[in-house]
Amino acid sequence: MPRPRLTGLGGGLFACAGMLLVGGICWLLFGSSLFVYGMLFLPVAAATAIWVRPADLITAPITVPIAFAAGVWPISGGSGGFGGQLMGLVSALSLHAGWLYAGTLVAALIVVVRKAVLIGRRRLPRRVA
Repeated sequence: MPRPRLTGLGGGLFACAGMLLVGGICWLLFGSSLFVYGMLFLPVAAATAIWVRPADLITAPITVPIAFAAGVWPISGGSGGFGGQLMGLVSALSLHAGWLYAGTLVAALIVVVRKAVLIGRRRLPRRVA
């Protein structure tokens, strides 16, 4: 598995670009299925939390929900005009908040485990000495 180290901004851009790509794929291939979109959101959230630098761990659970909102736009199903698109986006976000919470929880759990491992590695040399 590749081990890129994304900055906080890079992680956010990665998540947003990934979710826009997922949204476009769901729109083209799956008829704007929000279930498929939610299922594909979980690995993107996990990858973002895994690939962010240790110094920027806190940004992963923050950028993942923003990426969900950015990527759901192509499949939100709003009617014509800005107001219709906005209402479709808000409706999609509110009706499928479970996926949003699940992906954010996945990212937060990965970040907590990574931070605990980093703290454990930092304290280990002190105990040996």
